[in-house]
Amino acid sequence: MTHVENELNSQPECWIRAAEQAERYRGALPEPGERVAVVGCGTSYFMAQAVAALREGAGQGETDAFAASEFPAGRSYDRVVALTRSGTTTEVLELLRSLAGRTRTTAVTADPGTPVMAAADDLVVLDFADEHSVVQTRFATTALTLLRAHLGLHTDAVVADARTALAAPLPEGLVRCTQFTFLGRGWTVGLANEAGLKMREASLSWTEAYPAMEYRHGPISVTTEGTATWMLGAAPDGLAEQVRATGGLWIEGELDPLAELVRVQRLAVAVAAARGLDPDRPRHLTRSVILTP
Repeated sequence: MTHVENELNSQPECWIRAAEQAERYRGALPEPGERVAVVGCGTSYFMAQAVAALREGAGQGETDAFAASEFPAGRSYDRVVALTRSGTTTEVLELLRSLAGRTRTTAVTADPGTPVMAAADDLVVLDFADEHSVVQTRFATTALTLLRAHLGLHTDAVVADARTALAAPLPEGLVRCTQFTFLGRGWTVGLANEAGLKMREASLSWTEAYPAMEYRHGPISVTTEGTATWMLGAAPDGLAEQVRATGGLWIEGELDPLAELVRVQRLAVAVAAARGLDPDRPRHLTRSVILTP
């Protein structure tokens, strides 16, 4: 097995541990009513999008998500939460340092022995979800699980769905598709973005991601025989029929959307294997982007 396979298979256990630790880290995480920004890079940015939508949708307070490099310097927040697996990403560290003394910051990381330890006011350490692989799987979903649990939105059913996602076979013909589109609504738009990124990183696939209602506004034009459209969460009325009418393969998300993302991770590994690629060695990528001054 590759590192990616081993790590993605361990997600149910990681999610259980994360949910158990939500109370422990309550003081480091946003309180109801705070105005919050959640930031990250790459996969962590897409998890930030999901967290922001979940928190605001739960009535916990205005919550925005930004790529760390695009944080609006003139905007005021009560707290900024940074998701950073490595704790060494240049853009995240620069942002946290720029906010020191002005805005309370929290870093959610897998490794406390890194510069983020000194850069953030509060630290959440999910070291049990750290990864050898370049391609993120379990750290991202575990961080999101911790934050879902903090919001009171995690249940045991999510873990059960993750186990199903790991055990059930992938849909027939999916691995042979030449193009993949992932759709979401609300908090699952971030998951759709991450699904597309995972396929690109691990298998060099042509992938796209959109809010589901936007799919009819142009993107559906590329859908045809040999393409797949995967819905994470509940689909808009009539969309499945429209996709099938193009000849494309429609994948209905029947599990919790985070568990559906686990299925996509499996697909990325399967497509990589079919194409003779090593998902542990993605092209042009490193585990952390550290820029030279």
